[in-house]
Amino acid sequence: MNLLVKADPAGKPLVDVTPASAGWAHVGFRAVKLAAGEQEVWQQPGRECCVVILAGKASVQVGETVWQGLGQRDSVFDEQAPYAVYAPPGLAVTVSADSTAEVAFCSAPSTGTHPPRLITPGSMKQSVRGKGANTRYVTDILPQTEPADGLLVVEVRTPSGHSSSYPPHKHDRDALPEESVLEETYYHRLNPAQGFAFQRVYTDDRRIDQSMAVEDHDVVMVPEGYHPVCVPYGYDSYYLNVMAGPRREWCFRNDPVHEWLINPP
Repeated sequence: MNLLVKADPAGKPLVDVTPASAGWAHVGFRAVKLAAGEQEVWQQPGRECCVVILAGKASVQVGETVWQGLGQRDSVFDEQAPYAVYAPPGLAVTVSADSTAEVAFCSAPSTGTHPPRLITPGSMKQSVRGKGANTRYVTDILPQTEPADGLLVVEVRTPSGHSSSYPPHKHDRDALPEESVLEETYYHRLNPAQGFAFQRVYTDDRRIDQSMAVEDHDVVMVPEGYHPVCVPYGYDSYYLNVMAGPRREWCFRNDPVHEWLINPP
């Protein structure tokens, strides 16, 4: 299967990945760009949703609950964290753009045990991973320490000329606490927008081995295997990760061939 989902920059949505289109069981991802005054409605029985206001300002209604004027950044490349809203299954989610806005809908199967809630930027942990040309900047939007049934959502900014999701790691084996099974999508943004990055997805036995040039708004699907990203000089990378699987735990295994990079001689 082709793991690269090309975006339609003029379309609505920009990109849409469903479990059916991906050929897997858990992760759904949809990104839209709205003009001021436009609305997008999301509702799927049996699936929870994390709405992320990637850029611009929007109001979000989940059932009868409304949060107005969410958003404080003009671009995903701004340093501040985003606003997000958690919605349980069964309730309609309506996003109304107060300005031009880019919005992501991240979803996974759910039994509906958690109420709707606002996730504020101040509640999100921001951290730096890696060192040297492997440095990147991480924001945990919906980590496993916060309530949800299946969803894990995180965003990463990677500077020009750096690598990310590196050393290569995977999470496709049910062997907790060493490793968990999680499907994953990467929603890529580039700055300037005409740029590109490279992502490889490969398994130990090379049954899957795809190297992809990803452009602005493209999605890479990771059903299994290692999945590093490299960013050419002159362009910054952003990606929004959505993960979900049989158990809501992120435990990964580094590719042993490259694990020496963590503590180089």
